[in-house]
Amino acid sequence: MTRKVTHMAGDVGRWIEQAKAGDSATLGQLLESYHNYLRLLARIEIGRRLQGKVDASDVVQETFLEAHRHFPNFHGHAEGQFTQWLRTILATTLANIVRRYLGTQARDLRLERQLAEDLDQSTCALGQMLVDPHSSPSEQVVRGEQSLLVAEALARLPEDYQTVLVLRHLEGLTFPQVAERMARSVDSVEKLWLRGLTKLKKEFTDTRP
Repeated sequence: MTRKVTHMAGDVGRWIEQAKAGDSATLGQLLESYHNYLRLLARIEIGRRLQGKVDASDVVQETFLEAHRHFPNFHGHAEGQFTQWLRTILATTLANIVRRYLGTQARDLRLERQLAEDLDQSTCALGQMLVDPHSSPSEQVVRGEQSLLVAEALARLPEDYQTVLVLRHLEGLTFPQVAERMARSVDSVEKLWLRGLTKLKKEFTDTRP
């Protein structure tokens, strides 16, 4: 079950400074606030590359351990910088896991770069999930910055809703492909998707600060 962790929108910069001042408890809380977001990104890559052989929450915990270890080397101050830094660590963690499953020893920088690009693209897709196609470009940019809040809202949904939305919007599968992955009929998947999207919009509205 996905844990309920609320991202501290608007407070990240202050929490980063407190963590840099040596407040380890604040660092721990700061990292935990990214759990649902990172878990979702890890889930997408695991589905694509490891066929569900790894638990996404375990990947996130490995990422947090590395973030704790290397936090003194983080020189940013803004939320965007911290989020990007965490995605880079997640990409490296995922690359190491893929390497272990493939039985290779050498570090693969090309794989790490590809994973980093995939995570960036997934973040963009996440931010665009609830964008009205008829909204103005400026409105789309504002919504595009809400990736973490969308991840929080998505984590509140039942598992079937999460799965159909992730497969359709974030992995980019067609409805027939989603139906095959979920072992359901296309008609039932389309109805599940519509209900899930409606529920996500409500949860997103409730999650926004």
